[in-house]
Amino acid sequence: MTYLKNPENGYTQSKQVNGVDICLTYRPTDLLVAQELRGATSKTAVDSLRDKYHKYLYFNLNISKNGKELLSAVPKDRNEFGAMVNELSFGMEQNVHLFTNKKDTIPMMDYIYPRMYGMGSSTSMLLVYPRNKELTNSEFFKISLKEIGLLTGEVNFKFNTTLVQEEPSLSKL
Repeated sequence: MTYLKNPENGYTQSKQVNGVDICLTYRPTDLLVAQELRGATSKTAVDSLRDKYHKYLYFNLNISKNGKELLSAVPKDRNEFGAMVNELSFGMEQNVHLFTNKKDTIPMMDYIYPRMYGMGSSTSMLLVYPRNKELTNSEFFKISLKEIGLLTGEVNFKFNTTLVQEEPSLSKL
């Protein structure tokens, strides 16, 4: 995680817009495999999980305002709170897009938004996209976060495809 979070390595990108901190981190296949294994491993189990997770691209999206989760810092009343809960829980696939360098859109497969009820320092979600030839054959890809009521406008992150093609692996698996 230390290697991934170092911006110089390209796997994590952060932006600050109008007091909102947005951080996007690519999660390599072996990181997900290691999290699921949690202990003694067999080569068969590792290979099976690598096959399972390698079909997709995983990204952590963290958004905070003033060091707090969005639901704790942004809504001014119950209506805004309800609208933001709805947007974060059900609307992110319309608000976060992955584009190849040819401007082809890769549709989001799924996302997970765990509510932390004010206990976290940021709103975090896991974004899942298919790993396909359109993406791996492109020079770079962009992930775009539309305006979701934070007054940030559209925020874009550009990743070199080589980061995904040559993703780091864990030698202890």
